[in-house]
This record gives sequence, structure tokens and C-alpha cells, in this order.
Amino acid sequence: MVMKTIVVLPAYNCSKTLRQTVVEIPSNIVDEIILVDDCSQDKTCFLAKELGITHIYKHKCNLGYGANQKSCYDKALSLDADIIVMLHPDYQYDPKLISEIVHQIEHGEKIVFASRLMHGFDAVRNGMPIYKYIANRILTIFQNALLHKSLSEYHTGYRAYARDVLMDIPFHSFSNDFIFDNQFILEAFYRGYSIKELYCPARYEKDSSSIKLYRSIKYGLGVVYYTIRYKMKYK
Repeated sequence: MVMKTIVVLPAYNCSKTLRQTVVEIPSNIVDEIILVDDCSQDKTCFLAKELGITHIYKHKCNLGYGANQKSCYDKALSLDADIIVMLHPDYQYDPKLISEIVHQIEHGEKIVFASRLMHGFDAVRNGMPIYKYIANRILTIFQNALLHKSLSEYHTGYRAYARDVLMDIPFHSFSNDFIFDNQFILEAFYRGYSIKELYCPARYEKDSSSIKLYRSIKYGLGVVYYTIRYKMKYK
């Protein structure tokens, strides 16, 4: 059976990197692209139209990263996607890896993550700020210990799901903020899903997106809180 693959781009002020991202998405693998603009202040939507993206949606106000993903997944499911790949359009991750990601799901994997940290300190050599690397590693070690897992990274912005995963997990009940991603992982583990990881050397250039220090701290505290709550609830 031929599986329909849709790439979703949760976009916010990414006009400087959108073209580079979209042109490297393998058109022989991907059937359609969806871009959801979380009320950008730049020309993201204009450029998306110029690039030929046919499914473009814009929130009337800024709702948050989690809310953006909710819209992305709703649109992909409504278009009968079998495989949904979520890729940040800031050109931090290599779009060409989509071919291998899709291959993994076509051959039975349900969730696939592209990890920046599978090769350890290579992430820093590729430009990841050292404080981000340390924080990522600490949070990952903490979650692996409590959840008895062995992921190399919980915080990647490059993920793929089989359709039935998104149909099964109640993602609309999750936060509209950045902690959405971690809540999704915890719920996936609770429901018995495993996560396949592939290595993806990330780029860190001046136009790549990056959340501010306050929101990074808020996110980190959220990871700790929800992981402990999950452990207490489902131990």
C-alpha cells in the first residue's frame, strides 16, 4: 500500500530560512506540505505562497508553539496523511533526512525522532550553544532515569508520526506552549509506543530560531514537573 506523506511546518517569523528548508524537502517522497503560520510579523506567508506551498494557514493571533502543532496535525489528518513529518522551518535540521524517516515508518516504526545528540559533543561542534547542550543533556539524563528509557534527546524539533499515533494520542489536551512536545512523549510512552531515533547533525546559524532564556527556564521546569507527575501517576 502506498502511504501518503505530509510534511508540516509550524512557522513563526521564518521568512529568512523558509526557502532553504522547503527547497531541500525531497519532493519524490513528500506528497504535500502544510505550513501553519502562528501570526508572524514578517513575510512568512507571502514567501510560502511564492514557494508553491498549497496548504497555508495563519492563526489570527499568536497562540503558541504547541497550538501551532495542533493545527498542523489537524490539517494533515484532514488531508488523509498516513505519515506526518513535523519539521521546524528555521533550517536548523536537514530536510533531506525525511527520506530515511519515512522509510522507517513505512517499515513499521510508529514514531521517529531526528536527534542532534546521538553523537554526543558533535552538536556543540556543529554550533549548538554549550549552555543549551548542557541543559539538554541534564534534562535527557533526568527523564531517562525516571522513565527507564534510553533516548539521546527529548527536545528535537524534527519528528514523524504514523497516522494512528496522532489518532490515538489526545494532543489537544496538551499545552499550547513549548512543553507540548514533552507532554506528547510522556503520553506516547504511557500508551506503549517506542521511539526510533536517527542522527541529524543540526545547523546553528544566525537566522535559526531560538527561545529566550526565560522561556527556556520555564520549559525546563515544565519538563521536570510533568515527568515527576507522570512517574507518580503511572508508577
